Amino acid sequence: MSKQAFIPLSVPCIEGNAWKYVKECLDTGWVSSAGKYVEIFEQKICGYTKAKYAVAVSNGTVGLYISLKLSGVEPGDEVLVPTLTFIAPVNAIRYLGAEPVFMDCDDFMNLDPVNMAEFVQSGCRLTKRGLINKKTGRRVKAILPVHIFGNPCDMQAIMGLARKYGLKVIEDATESLGSSYTSGVYENKFTGTIGDLGVYSFNGNKIVTTGSGGMIVTNDKSIAEKAKYLTTQAKDDAIRYVHNEVGYNFRLTNLLAALGVAQIEKLPGYIKIKKANYLEYKKRLAGIKGVTLLGTPAGTSPNYWFYSIIIDKDAYGADRERLMAKLESSGIQTRPIWFLNHLQKPYSKNQAFKIEKATWFWERVLNVPCSSGLTKRQVAYVAAKIKSSN
Repeated sequence: MSKQAFIPLSVPCIEGNAWKYVKECLDTGWVSSAGKYVEIFEQKICGYTKAKYAVAVSNGTVGLYISLKLSGVEPGDEVLVPTLTFIAPVNAIRYLGAEPVFMDCDDFMNLDPVNMAEFVQSGCRLTKRGLINKKTGRRVKAILPVHIFGNPCDMQAIMGLARKYGLKVIEDATESLGSSYTSGVYENKFTGTIGDLGVYSFNGNKIVTTGSGGMIVTNDKSIAEKAKYLTTQAKDDAIRYVHNEVGYNFRLTNLLAALGVAQIEKLPGYIKIKKANYLEYKKRLAGIKGVTLLGTPAGTSPNYWFYSIIIDKDAYGADRERLMAKLESSGIQTRPIWFLNHLQKPYSKNQAFKIEKATWFWERVLNVPCSSGLTKRQVAYVAAKIKSSN
């Protein structure tokens, strides 16, 4: 492979029935939110994840916003959220006038239930109003765990804490469609289906993409019905345009849903490819001193959405930034993990509880190419360049 070759970080793999389904929408004129594919897509998600109800929305962020709203999060409330995550779930909390309280991460970059339990037990008190943050006097209403890069969170510990203190749980499963548990109390359950509500994303770089789109899942029929009502402009009489509540134009279009139906048909194959490439990276990076491929939690079957390597600059001989530049010059796109949210300007005054591991990961992690169409030869090329770039 030439030095000028370009291997992107994560791009969609459009194949199967995609053109057929999308062409049907174009040929028939059913391109907006009306049309059969929206409902088919919802049914396909339910069939795959075993969630009882699914509501298609325009993107994952609005799915999180509606899920928080339906969980009873109100202005002035607080939501426990990891600092190490894409900013979308944090913004969704703020959209409601609520405040994020930032938690540390565990060894897989997911929300750390031990850190969170310490915060709840030492920093809060349980009252008739609910769980109250001693420092701010605000009510802690919910937990928003994020299954980072497809690795499932420790939902057993998170749900145990939530039930003990009366907290709602909204799973940000936007990166983890197809990830599941293979042992424990949630054996054979998929991420997104364990909390009160879960949200998937179909952004362009996700394992299943519609370009832009999301899905709310729940096992509560009344919540699903309310989610559908609110996200389709709260229509009480669609013919005479009567609206008894403030609704939102958060609908997924039939055109995008058609692409989603084709993509979900390919999901098992994509996960198989991603796992094979993960194992190939693991084999080829094993002998490189100072470079470690992030592992996966025991008792889980992740979707292997992203591949994260940890750089020990002293052992490797170069830091993360230098390696990223070297790989870019070799035609390989990589990215560091997100800037920690408790340090972001809009949230720098929000409470953050004992952030340590997240800082450690932020300084060392680099994400390497992981597209579903990535070939074994490309993995070998990336690994070889990592080996020679220190």
